[in-house]
Amino acid sequence: MRSRRRPALLAVMGLTAGLLLSTPQPALAANLIKNPGFETAGTDGMPYCWSKSGWGDNDFSFTTTADAHSGTKAMKVELTRRVSGDRKALVTESTACAPVVTVGKQYDLGLWYKSTTPDTSLTLFRHDTTAGWQYWTDLKTLELAGAWTQASVRTPAVPAGTDRISWGVSVYGTGSATTDDYTMDQVADPVPQPVCTGTPAECANGRWDVLPTKNPVRSMHSVVLNNGKVLLIAGSGNSEEQFKAGTFTSAVYNPATGTYKVIPTPKDMFCAGHVQLQDGRVLVMSGNKGYPTADGTIGYQGYKDSYIFDPVSETYSKTNDMNDGHWYPSATALGNGDVISFGGLKEDSTGSVTAELWSDAQQKWLPTWQVNQTWSYWGLYPSMILMQDGRLFYSGSHTFGNNIPGTGSAIYDYDANTITQTPGLQKKDERDQSASVLLPPAQDQKVLTLGGGNIDSNPDANRLTDVIDLKTANPAYVAGPPIPQGTVDLGNGPVPQTGNQGKMYVSAVLLPDGKVLETGGALHNRADPVYETSIYDPATNTFDPVAVDPEARGYHSSAFLLPDGRVMTTGDNPGNGTWNHDVSIYTPPYLLKGARPAITSVIDTEWTYGDTQRITVDRPIAKAELIRPAAVTHSSDPNQRFVDLPLSVDGNNVDLNVTSNPNMAPPGWYMLFAVDANGVPSVAKWVHLQGPQALSATDASAHVHSFADSLEGTVHEPGKKRTSQKVSPTVSGCDRHYGSINVCVPTAFPDEVKKTTAARCAWLKSNDYGRLKVNGKDDPLRLDRNKDGVACGKKDLTRR
Repeated sequence: MRSRRRPALLAVMGLTAGLLLSTPQPALAANLIKNPGFETAGTDGMPYCWSKSGWGDNDFSFTTTADAHSGTKAMKVELTRRVSGDRKALVTESTACAPVVTVGKQYDLGLWYKSTTPDTSLTLFRHDTTAGWQYWTDLKTLELAGAWTQASVRTPAVPAGTDRISWGVSVYGTGSATTDDYTMDQVADPVPQPVCTGTPAECANGRWDVLPTKNPVRSMHSVVLNNGKVLLIAGSGNSEEQFKAGTFTSAVYNPATGTYKVIPTPKDMFCAGHVQLQDGRVLVMSGNKGYPTADGTIGYQGYKDSYIFDPVSETYSKTNDMNDGHWYPSATALGNGDVISFGGLKEDSTGSVTAELWSDAQQKWLPTWQVNQTWSYWGLYPSMILMQDGRLFYSGSHTFGNNIPGTGSAIYDYDANTITQTPGLQKKDERDQSASVLLPPAQDQKVLTLGGGNIDSNPDANRLTDVIDLKTANPAYVAGPPIPQGTVDLGNGPVPQTGNQGKMYVSAVLLPDGKVLETGGALHNRADPVYETSIYDPATNTFDPVAVDPEARGYHSSAFLLPDGRVMTTGDNPGNGTWNHDVSIYTPPYLLKGARPAITSVIDTEWTYGDTQRITVDRPIAKAELIRPAAVTHSSDPNQRFVDLPLSVDGNNVDLNVTSNPNMAPPGWYMLFAVDANGVPSVAKWVHLQGPQALSATDASAHVHSFADSLEGTVHEPGKKRTSQKVSPTVSGCDRHYGSINVCVPTAFPDEVKKTTAARCAWLKSNDYGRLKVNGKDDPLRLDRNKDGVACGKKDLTRR
């Protein structure tokens, strides 16, 4: 080992005084030290990436000891006689081991130690690109410590010409220093204060803009494609006239140009299910085979057909049929790329009890006998969220009427073919068209459920939120903070909400800063729009009210994240049968804080599980994540997820650690965002996460929490085989005795509407229902008192 001269301690103390970690600026969270705890063996009796060093006349020993701070090993350097010089264990001065540094940057160094001598210091060496390795500085003297003690210090700015550094603890007096768990983190550049680029109100609460070009189709399904465009599926758009005419539509919206392209659509995909396959195509399952009869004796019917939309050709192609019809089915992507689907209505309007499985390998729906069946009815659009161990969590969010029996939420184990109820969901039968999201980051395995109502009993929608931690041994919902109240339009203009009034038809969108935007909704069944938008912070479990979408967004509305970090909202289909073709764009406050970071390059867009992937950025970032693009309808997008990517930083080069668990991030295309310390995101880059096929459940077991084997609760085994579940023809909450098929007169009026003909007719008039023809001879709501075939006529209001 080369001799190294140690400068005078007086100079060391003078330098150290200004470099102790009193600076408020945080360091980037990435340990640059390899083998920081000495656990991996190397050569010459030293751990991997560590070397013996020192100089002078002294007797010494280097020992790997079991007296460790953590793990099983620590490094002990001891001098038993000293005339001159020192001894130290240093990071090996090699390209494989010595950390890369950036000129002008500072680094936080840390370690745990015990010491029997005051004559120790933390010593640094630097590699000069011209002159080679040389002494740089001593930074900190370690105090005597009989127990494990943590020490930390910040380096000066890295000198010009330096590309790597090495460091360790120098012992220059008789005694010993035992060290373990070294850390080295690059200090983030000072974060500039945000510069507001809008009005003060916009910078605090964001801004909504209604686009000048209207959506050309009555779309209720929105899918963000891997080319940045948006597929908007309407089918017949809940219009019997278009259904009879065979007019089925979709459109592709291009955010870059603000233009729409209407796409030929082969079938009525009104109220279908949809999900992105791992290659970026969109699987669309079932849809509307037939509308209810005018007298309400037959309800909606779902067909068995299934299609794939190709974003490149912008065309649909047919797959094989499903085993059942599924109007309003679930659709969840699994960790192996397969898709599982439950619920919905069959071709005869009964509820489907058939579980369907799309095989990614075979590119088809598997026959029933190849799919595990519990013969359970999950209802309509049941929110089935993939958990980190491969099971599904039914959050309790659904569409139309009451929830499933029991507690209203459950964990479904496909392999064991069991359903285990989870407790705690508040008012489980009033979570009709609530929203549920797997909170950021997905690694935390927490689910938030928001709002809801019940179109059958039609009470005021609620403000309830519930949070469940799926990592715990026996997961249970706990009550969250109530949704903030806004204004509600009861027919005479917006007025403040009162009491416990909340909203159903809620939309919830994961944002790249790690928060959740919730927006839109209505107080009652397809009526009384609520104007309220807020941002939920999972870190503080709080809501922050922000700017409000000026457009009504109730039934058949959607909200979803665009790759540029804005949120788009579409649709609204009140009970009078009209449609809102206006489109709104929300610019969150994080886009009004000045310049945003940019991902200047992605070394590889094809990612595999467990990889380290490198990107370059134009300035320091605090975090990066993958967000799965939206496939949303009816307040439901169970595949929405935000997957954290731990960082390792080397200047403007950032290495991202990709999860090794495919259940955490099912294969497919993702939006990659980089976010600075002010929460400002980059524009997303698209990356493709796939395979390898050899990754098995055992490979991911280290990343699965122990609760997977300790769940308690009421367990249901597969029931008796049956063909369907009986479902009322009024499942959609509409009394078909009045008006046309796409007009929804509620089966139950809001509680505040008196049960008189005059009061009900006044409510219908205030909600713009217009002239209502009576279908058949029955008049269950007593709206046609003079029996002239027209509801709410003048004579109906004067008759007793």
